[in-house]
Amino acid sequence: MPDVRPLSEKLAATRAFLDGLLELARPEETAVAFTGGKDSSLVLWLWRECLKRNGRAPLRAVSVDTGLKFPETLRFRDRLAAQLQAELTVARPDVDLAAYPVARDPVACCRELKIAPLKRVLASAGVRLLLSGVRRDEHESRRDRQAIEPREDPRHVLANPILDWREMDVWAFTAEAGLPYCPLYGQGYRSLGCRPCTHRPGQADFERAGRNPDKERNLALLHGLGYF
Repeated sequence: MPDVRPLSEKLAATRAFLDGLLELARPEETAVAFTGGKDSSLVLWLWRECLKRNGRAPLRAVSVDTGLKFPETLRFRDRLAAQLQAELTVARPDVDLAAYPVARDPVACCRELKIAPLKRVLASAGVRLLLSGVRRDEHESRRDRQAIEPREDPRHVLANPILDWREMDVWAFTAEAGLPYCPLYGQGYRSLGCRPCTHRPGQADFERAGRNPDKERNLALLHGLGYF
């Protein structure tokens, strides 16, 4: 069942959860998985707020650039990171995209272009705690996800601060707080991925209807491989 608590209660719970994360790892060992999408932008904003509230620093973010992202997403990502003075680390795949069979096998594509570079950066950057913008109402495979998820290879903890927020909660807070967001949302996109696997959904479609259906059917598998 969707979490129908008022947004004010969810926000208070999220802020308390983020404060508690400071006991799990130092900010130097913590990063936000920042895609440039609305959800991870919100988490980055709230984590920055948490660090300032507790007199802590630095604000770190990790982003995966597959080489296939929308330029609007990348420009927004870089602009918001600069605005929030976040230390942004970009993970890139070690493949020749010109010769790569993009999206032919969505699971292999995500594993090699997203998951492998993410793992390399988490290990090299010493990230012990990674914050995501995953929400339960996005996808069937995420309904049983937990707020704290220990991960291996490399060993770290994945924290999901807005797991119980709904899509409209995110937009309501974004509007109320005046948060910036990627301009692609104003063009009808509701979920932002790589260009070959993302299109505008119909008005009556669910949030991730614009994503590659083969990938969507395998989200649980991709999570097990290291995806958010």
